[in-house]
Amino acid sequence: MRNFVLTIAILSLFVAGSVHAQKSISHNPVIEGWYADPEGVVFGNKYWIFPTYSASYSKQVFLDAFSSKDMVTWKKYPRIIDTSIIKWAHMAMWAPAIVNKDNKYFLFFSANDIQSKQRNKLKDDTLGGIGIAVADQPEGPYKDYLGKPLINQFYNHAQPIDQFVFRDVDGQYYIIYGGWGRCNIGKLNKNFTALETFQDGQLVKEITPKDYVEGPTMFIRKGKYYLMWSEGGWTNGSYKVSYAKSDSVFGPFEKISTILEADSTVATGAGHHSVINIPNTDEWYIVYHRRPIPNLDRDHRVTCIDQLFFNEDGTIQQVKMTFEGVRRQIKKAKK
Repeated sequence: MRNFVLTIAILSLFVAGSVHAQKSISHNPVIEGWYADPEGVVFGNKYWIFPTYSASYSKQVFLDAFSSKDMVTWKKYPRIIDTSIIKWAHMAMWAPAIVNKDNKYFLFFSANDIQSKQRNKLKDDTLGGIGIAVADQPEGPYKDYLGKPLINQFYNHAQPIDQFVFRDVDGQYYIIYGGWGRCNIGKLNKNFTALETFQDGQLVKEITPKDYVEGPTMFIRKGKYYLMWSEGGWTNGSYKVSYAKSDSVFGPFEKISTILEADSTVATGAGHHSVINIPNTDEWYIVYHRRPIPNLDRDHRVTCIDQLFFNEDGTIQQVKMTFEGVRRQIKKAKK
């Protein structure tokens, strides 16, 4: 009997230790369900992920959010916004991007997958594009900020989708966006109610690098502007991530290399990502989606996090996709 009790006690300790070990590592995917295009961001002492709900366009009519204090255990906030709130949207809500400004949270999103006559020889459909919602806290409740899209035209032949909002060192906010192989940058006004024209009269400037398809994101590291984007086809395993860097937010951006792509031992179709920097450190993470193997559906995409490493010359190392994910991060971040 004594040996039996001892055995049970040892097994209990082993299980407890295993649970603790599991909780110290995130494991990929980091959130349950089909999610893509994740926007990873830090607000206060929490990490946040705002992804696309990966489904057919007719079902892609809402956005969920997730928060974590350690990048390992995530809390879900369902339907922080949907097409009942954004009256002009009726399908295909995707690629959220969010910033905290003036104690408000501005959530940018694409909706309706609008088309252009230049591409499809059809009449322009301008009921859609890039919109903005606003809330007092990251998890909402959100309301429509403008009551219409911020951008609904095809400037430089770029489909108005896949927006990323970037705050430069001088405090100016820019919107970087574009599908169909074109990437634009626009200057947001102080209230985020419209784009400001540049000194040369342009409303947006094209900054498309070689092989760009969609999904831009930008960050600054050691004085350099890094522009990253997705290449290949989002509906299959060819999706991948490349990058360029420059001394200016406007480029020029010359492609350096591909740093995230399919790995037959882990997953395929890795792309449309964002980047998290642990505040006050040189520690970086890539938040991205990928396709499990085997993949049985166009919309079977999952959200993952792996570490992003740099070489001494500032180039980015090839990202190693893992099932393990990242270890617990609890460093307090600034607002």
